[in-house]
Amino acid sequence: MHSMWKGAISFGLVMIPVKLYSATEQKDIAFRQVHRADGGRIRFRRVCSVDGAEVPFEDVAKGFELPTGEMVVLTEDDMAGLPLPTTRSIEVLHFTPEDQIDPILLHRSYFVEPENSGARAYVLLHDALERSGKVAVVQVALRQREALAVLRSRGGLLVLETLLWPDEIRSPDFPFLDQDIEVRSQELKMAASLIESMTEEFDPAAHRDGYREALAEVVAAKTEGRDVMQPAGPAEEPGEPVSLADALRASIAAAHEEREQAGPRRARGTAVQEPPPGADGAGRAHARRRSRRRASA
Repeated sequence: MHSMWKGAISFGLVMIPVKLYSATEQKDIAFRQVHRADGGRIRFRRVCSVDGAEVPFEDVAKGFELPTGEMVVLTEDDMAGLPLPTTRSIEVLHFTPEDQIDPILLHRSYFVEPENSGARAYVLLHDALERSGKVAVVQVALRQREALAVLRSRGGLLVLETLLWPDEIRSPDFPFLDQDIEVRSQELKMAASLIESMTEEFDPAAHRDGYREALAEVVAAKTEGRDVMQPAGPAEEPGEPVSLADALRASIAAAHEEREQAGPRRARGTAVQEPPPGADGAGRAHARRRSRRRASA
């Protein structure tokens, strides 16, 4: 990993030199825009809408468009004069219980690594936060924008999570919020029973991106010059249940049945055969195609 920011945590009179690393990454399959006929890459040019001339990057400025259509042009000197006191510091403003941070405010996460000279102070702050159950509310400037953030402990590290500003959260203006919708106590008890029957420990590794895997198979098949199987169509949607109570009863029964069936399987510990070395998504698609041909024969 490469650090994307270097500075210090300002904690009272203590300065802890640190580096920031992006804690997440997108796993999407990247595509380029190309010409359908010959695969040539599509290129974009910066063209002025007034005179039609191509504009070199050094002549590009920031512009704010007014409602009248006029443009306020900001230069690098204008931007340089803006106050960014936390350009090279993570300033601790105060501490707060972690459950007071609404998850909707969370924006991006960064791993915080201490420099050698600040390792002891770093561990002290980490352990103190972990014992207190609180997070540090901080202010920091990243990519020329000042942000509110929190520092919290996670697996021996401090993690910086930037927050959205309060005015960046939209207000939900939905008509049903003003309606007086009655929920019967029996339905509420059944819903609670369904939630309880479906409750289990969350394991992120148990979930996968099926769309991305299927897309990778398509790309692999195209690369090898083979045909791609047409996936089965979507399952028919079930009819509307007779009542909410009937739907809840059916869901509870299905959840109990699934859990009972999963129990013996987990107890037996059935081994899963690993794919041979070099097998990938495209190989699986090829095997499915051969099975389909034998079935049709």
